[in-house]
Amino acid sequence: MAGTVDARLSELGITLPEAAAPVANYVGYVKTGNLVFVSGQVTLKDGKPMYLGKLGAEISLEDGQSAATLCAINIVAQLKAACDGDLDRVRRVVRLGGFVNSTPEFTDQPKVINGASDLMVAVFGDKGKHARAAVSVASLPLGVSVEVDAVVEID
Repeated sequence: MAGTVDARLSELGITLPEAAAPVANYVGYVKTGNLVFVSGQVTLKDGKPMYLGKLGAEISLEDGQSAATLCAINIVAQLKAACDGDLDRVRRVVRLGGFVNSTPEFTDQPKVINGASDLMVAVFGDKGKHARAAVSVASLPLGVSVEVDAVVEID
């Protein structure tokens, strides 16, 4: 039987992918105590990088927000694996770290990462409200436009 969070995902029309396997010498998440640290998730969909380029150049603000939403969906997939398939174990999204591949002139990093923040609140309700950072970077792996990591408290 699906849990409350799974039902909410269904209502939102979101199908979670399998948690992405690491592409280097790290793991997708680490559990310590009641915290889960989710490694940075990029804009992979069906194993392919999406939203390639820089905000302020090839990528629009709206596409950047969609990219951040995709990163957040990939975070939730990692969380599902960390929670042995039961997303109702999530007690609180504690923090998101957002990295935006952008030109030096681009200053709307917070608006981009709102795509990830909004998804967490849509999926987890008040438990999805979190602290956050949104910073500009010169480049990201695979040339993607956004990467987001997370710290989440679970039961």
